[in-house]
Amino acid sequence: MKKTVAFHNLGCKVNAYELEAMQQILEKAGYQIVPFEPGADVYIINTCTVTNIADRKSRQMLHKAKKMNPNAVVVAVGCYVQADLPRLEADEAVDLIVGNNRKKDIVSLLEAYDKTRDRQECVININQTKEYEPLRIDSTAEHVRAYIKVQDGCNQFCTYCIIPYTRGRVRSRSMSDVKDEVIRLAQKGYQEVVLTGIHLSSYGVDFKDSDHNLLSLIQSIHQVDGITRIRLGSLEPRIITEEFVQTLSGLWKVCPHFHLSLQSGCQETLERMNRRYTADEYREKCQILRKYYENPALTTDVIVGFPQESLEEFRESYEFVKEIQFYETHIFKYSRRKGTKADKMEGQIPEQEKTRRSEQMIALGQERAFQYENSFLGGKLDILLEEEIQIDGKSYLTGHSREYIKAAVPAEGGWKINDCVCMIPERFLKDRLLTGTVTKFSL
Repeated sequence: MKKTVAFHNLGCKVNAYELEAMQQILEKAGYQIVPFEPGADVYIINTCTVTNIADRKSRQMLHKAKKMNPNAVVVAVGCYVQADLPRLEADEAVDLIVGNNRKKDIVSLLEAYDKTRDRQECVININQTKEYEPLRIDSTAEHVRAYIKVQDGCNQFCTYCIIPYTRGRVRSRSMSDVKDEVIRLAQKGYQEVVLTGIHLSSYGVDFKDSDHNLLSLIQSIHQVDGITRIRLGSLEPRIITEEFVQTLSGLWKVCPHFHLSLQSGCQETLERMNRRYTADEYREKCQILRKYYENPALTTDVIVGFPQESLEEFRESYEFVKEIQFYETHIFKYSRRKGTKADKMEGQIPEQEKTRRSEQMIALGQERAFQYENSFLGGKLDILLEEEIQIDGKSYLTGHSREYIKAAVPAEGGWKINDCVCMIPERFLKDRLLTGTVTKFSL
């Protein structure tokens, strides 16, 4: 009888990719993947440590797994393992501890544990490795879109971030390996790929061949038949140059949707964060994107309540966000993280004040998001259909435009999931869901 394995993922898209890779490794080895419910033989929790709250959630899920089946093997995997190994070693709910760059070995590690049933830890010094962990996927839970991990590690050391210590230095996946995976996914019908990594903009900096970089990777993937959309994960502003964007704009598969990390629109705050650009430079990068793309979707992340952020500095950041006119702004209240420089800074902002500032930024972001989506009414959007939903008793197929605007078309039109259609948006259904007249199939 096959052993059953249940997974739970915490954290980012890279973690989600790695979890799917582990699932497929175990399936090929004869394990049966089951829901994260009572009764599994093995529970694997892919942990996150980006904040203290993420640490707590990771511990909670490990304890929940052991309660669901006290006789099961509970495995802690990933970033929290690298951040707080001594605590996990002392945690009786955890049977097997697997750090980053050891996920590929999950089958042999489970087999070794089965032989002795002794609590084990398999963790390397992640800050000294130069190996890119060879994980691959043959399919993904999504029907039309596949996230592809192309890079690991970070060399930036922002003062609020623990990730360089848990993911190590920049390590890039070979272009040929990435392209082979994209080809396999395209042959299975996936039309859109999203390139992701811990610090995507650093792709290729560790290669001896300086011509192998993020731009050349995108150009290589652009050649793959069957792929109609290439979407990019989070980018650092400094990768946005005239040459980079001009070349991208000539690649029709690249979606006009760019997530540029900001964190603050105040120069003094950026310096305390150790962000390696100025507010003026960031503004220039947005101008370059809008020079080569008509009405692109620019999205970002903003932290409010960073240590020593005065009301004047918050207001400066608020006005900067207002000026740039992002499509979507993801707002985070600063969360202290042990092991970072920001955790030790004086001038920590009270939680109530961080909440007040966050609410202001969120309101601004919601207003701008509606304005951006409203600007497409009467125009045209290419929608890649992803799933069927019910609204007021009527069936619709929903999907996203190249700008990542969500839209819906009536299901009775004869369309099906994974079709790409051209829609003229006419109105909103609910929750900012655009709908309108479908005119034809589109690429």
